[in-house]
Amino acid sequence: MTSTGHTDPATGSGLVDAALRAMAHPRRRAMLRVVRDGERTARELAEAAGTSPPDASRHLKILREAGLLTVRAEKTSRLYRLDPIQMAEVRAVLDEFWDDRLAALKVAAETMAAERPAQQDTA
Repeated sequence: MTSTGHTDPATGSGLVDAALRAMAHPRRRAMLRVVRDGERTARELAEAAGTSPPDASRHLKILREAGLLTVRAEKTSRLYRLDPIQMAEVRAVLDEFWDDRLAALKVAAETMAAERPAQQDTA
């Protein structure tokens, strides 16, 4: 595994793969949306995800193991925070799929826009 969590597909899945699997569940995505803006308690995350505290605990464990959340104890509470480094890694992987497509879409839109005035002049 590399320092960024990527691995050779033939040898293992890597941390980014675990993060993508963790993000596949809608309740976990709801939790991630809530912690984007700052630390939250497990109770707040359970409420945001519309689930019970025991179910939320299982989801939070998966998100922590995937490297998407960090946790710290404060008195009797556990506060969860989004790991921006891991989220950047996930985004980089997803961007690999979109960069070429978005560039092609941009070229197509610019071509269509350039042709439109020419078509209007001949009408």
